[in-house]
Amino acid sequence: QVQLVESGGGLVQAGGSLRLSCVASGRIFSGLIMGWYRQASEKQRELVATITSGGSTGYADSVKGRFTISRDNAKNTVYLQMNSLKPEDTAVYYCAARAMLRLTYDYWGQGTPVTVSS
Repeated sequence: QVQLVESGGGLVQAGGSLRLSCVASGRIFSGLIMGWYRQASEKQRELVATITSGGSTGYADSVKGRFTISRDNAKNTVYLQMNSLKPEDTAVYYCAARAMLRLTYDYWGQGTPVTVSS
């Protein structure tokens, strides 16, 4: 079992920045693939960014060049640095984790809301 706790969401003006954090516990963090998802009101949840145990990253086209995912295995923490925020980035952001051999994310945090005002 893995427990995930996100923090760092809030209200920010368009063009501003936020950094989300997700602390994991319960399993060896360094072996997990981590992801950030988001779900806007009345929309499907979408994958925003991923990072492997080796540090390889991937991003949705909508956030490339603006968001950066990183991890600190010593702190069991994954981060999402969000710059140049836009109103369309408004959503609840979720941290997720999966083992390397799993195709789906099995563990989810409770979500942290991000609101970007225009």
